Amino acid sequence: MPDIDIRTTGRAGRITLTRPKALNALSYEMCMAIDTALRNWREDDEVDLIILDAEGDKAFCAGGDIAKLYETGLAGDFSHGQTFWRDEYRLNALIFAYPKPIISFLQGFTMGGGVGVGCHGTHRVVGETSKISMPECAIGLVPDVGGSLMLALAPGRLGEYLGLTAFRMGPADAIYAGFADHFIPQTTWPDLIELLEASGNAELVTDHAQPAPDGKLQQMQPGIDQYFAGETLEDVLINLRSEDTDFTSKTMEMMGQHAPLSMACTVEMIHRLRGPSLTMHRALDMEYRFTYRAQEHGDLIEGIRALIIDRDRSPSWQYPDMKVPAVAVSKMLQPLGANALTFQED
Repeated sequence: MPDIDIRTTGRAGRITLTRPKALNALSYEMCMAIDTALRNWREDDEVDLIILDAEGDKAFCAGGDIAKLYETGLAGDFSHGQTFWRDEYRLNALIFAYPKPIISFLQGFTMGGGVGVGCHGTHRVVGETSKISMPECAIGLVPDVGGSLMLALAPGRLGEYLGLTAFRMGPADAIYAGFADHFIPQTTWPDLIELLEASGNAELVTDHAQPAPDGKLQQMQPGIDQYFAGETLEDVLINLRSEDTDFTSKTMEMMGQHAPLSMACTVEMIHRLRGPSLTMHRALDMEYRFTYRAQEHGDLIEGIRALIIDRDRSPSWQYPDMKVPAVAVSKMLQPLGANALTFQED
């Protein structure tokens, strides 16, 4: 298919996203092609490892292709989105539990759906241009594609901060937060990929890793832990409003652009997931509760309109005063019963 190149080279299964003009945004068909390839290679003794990369300098993958979600949702057809998320999340779970090494090369922007494909493998490589983020709250969604699992596992209250602000992590920040493993200069990636194809030895990635340039998040951690403590979005807002500093004002500015219902549900999701019972399936199940309802009951349609379609950047959110009732959060995250996300047992 024109948007993705799937082949076997040497000992490697190769998946290359080939939509650079669209920042390699994932379509449903691309997700299903990746799913099929991974299932085939899992049983193939000629394939020792998987290499995920993308064409272009600007992005590994800047997210999902959301134009169709807008069109179908606006027409009152919510089944397309529900099917897309269901099958995408099953792919995320497949990558997370895959029995062979999956090596991803994450140049430029890796956001949203790109995180789901690129950040659940065993060897996640970042370079000088890498910028990783979870910006779903900006369009009325919540951090999904398994991103809620990584946010729940991030140090301290970093998960809440990254989910509510959509902060873009450079290479060192991505490694610190648990979204990447190794910094390798991008000029060396083609040679490394050739070695991986020839040898089938994933440990070569670790051998090529270098210290990443300095990041920001580790130094910001004490302030993040202070201001993002609390059980709800309201608690976070009270903390941020209690002091007027560069950090609080910049953080409030970033959060002020995002959907309040999405932010309140993000905090609740992270808190419910955090702890010894956290699994990828549990995280994806929680995410699907929200996204299943997002077009009909959330702010997704309005968020896409304001940021992607009309680009007026003036969304009319529910709860514009950021006072989100607890019952509204509960309704978005309550179990789906017969429509709950299930995973193929194979």
